[in-house]
Amino acid sequence: MLSDSLKRRVVLLCLLVLGVIWILALGLSYLDARKEIQELLDAHLVQTASLIAAHPGAELDEVETEHLPDTHHYTQSIGFQIWAGGKTLGLHSTNAPKTALGTQVEGFSERTVDGSTWRVFSIWDHDHDNLIQVGEKLASRQHLLRELVEKFLQPVLYALPILALLLWFAVRMGLRPLDRVAGEIANRHPQRLDAVATDGAPTEIRPLIVQLNHLLARVGESLDNTRRFTADAAHELRTPLAAIRAQAQVARQSTQADEQQHALRQVLQACDLATHVIEQLLTLARLDGSSAPEAETINLRELAASVIAELIDTALAKHIDVALEDGPAPQIALRPGLMRMLLRNLLDNAIRYSPAGSEVSLSITTHPDAVVLDVADNGPGIPAEQRARIFDRFYRIVGSNEAGSGLGLSIAQRVADIHGGRIEALPNPVGHGSIFRINLPIQR
Repeated sequence: MLSDSLKRRVVLLCLLVLGVIWILALGLSYLDARKEIQELLDAHLVQTASLIAAHPGAELDEVETEHLPDTHHYTQSIGFQIWAGGKTLGLHSTNAPKTALGTQVEGFSERTVDGSTWRVFSIWDHDHDNLIQVGEKLASRQHLLRELVEKFLQPVLYALPILALLLWFAVRMGLRPLDRVAGEIANRHPQRLDAVATDGAPTEIRPLIVQLNHLLARVGESLDNTRRFTADAAHELRTPLAAIRAQAQVARQSTQADEQQHALRQVLQACDLATHVIEQLLTLARLDGSSAPEAETINLRELAASVIAELIDTALAKHIDVALEDGPAPQIALRPGLMRMLLRNLLDNAIRYSPAGSEVSLSITTHPDAVVLDVADNGPGIPAEQRARIFDRFYRIVGSNEAGSGLGLSIAQRVADIHGGRIEALPNPVGHGSIFRINLPIQR
């Protein structure tokens, strides 16, 4: 359907261009032919008048008003008059009126006589005794021009359908590779996402095939990520759901109030964990499946201070001091909601993994082309061999006693990607612990 539409469009555009060119050529040809014919016929009038004027005047005096016979259909539109002394009509053609044809004593003139407009050339004979006027009806000239245009248009009109047929055939042959590619894609199984072959494809559609292959690759990668994400999510949710079931069974079978209360607290704790996992999964789904909100110019330091204020109760419960280091307050174009999510995940992660009585710090530094945020903690640190994997979804460091979903750092990395930045985990050079460094480019 698309190919047929493209063929029709190309053929119609070609015919339209050719039609415009033909019309312009016909118009120019008509104007040029009209000018040439006018000059040619005027020359014939001059020549005829000169031949009549070349006869001796005595011969003209001997001929009274007589009528010449018609010898050609064009002679009906050409007439002449000989005026003795310029006043008395003498010899004239059968179609010439009794009234003078011309309005000028000598030269060209146009005059309407008896409803017919004449083109007239007037000249005196050698002795200046007789005025000769030779005229031609303008209607005859227009008729001649129309006949010339009609004869010129006839082959053009005959050629147009033939040209359209040849153009359609040529376009159909030229677009056959596109039909082949369209047929190959149409016949593909929905699960088949391998690249479309570019062998034999014309240069003009090869970039389209290349971009289509890139799209198929991205779709395949997205489907693979979705499958892995679904499998990991099912695995992570299985643990809290199993715990909820087990503790609910304990509470149901127990006859002691203390044991029942303990089991119910465990149920609530498992529900909270499942809720946290689901919220994190929904957050990742929104980040992966929808377009990011518009960026706004914000004060990054004020945003960081507000996030710290939201987590102050959690930090005080572990006697952890969360400090915003002195530094600049850059105005930068960011997506406030997403940046708040990134900082909250990193600071919450630092508070949970830092020992009681320690310190978590957030510092901001500016560079000519970027802003850098460092979240430093005094936790157990991250082994070098595991730093590359901590941003994977559902990955948690072996031996960690903190409850979590393993999605916080994945969310932080996704937010950094949306802003065109990057995030990395580094060892804390002061004591032990880690530094999570976020590098955000400045959008100018």
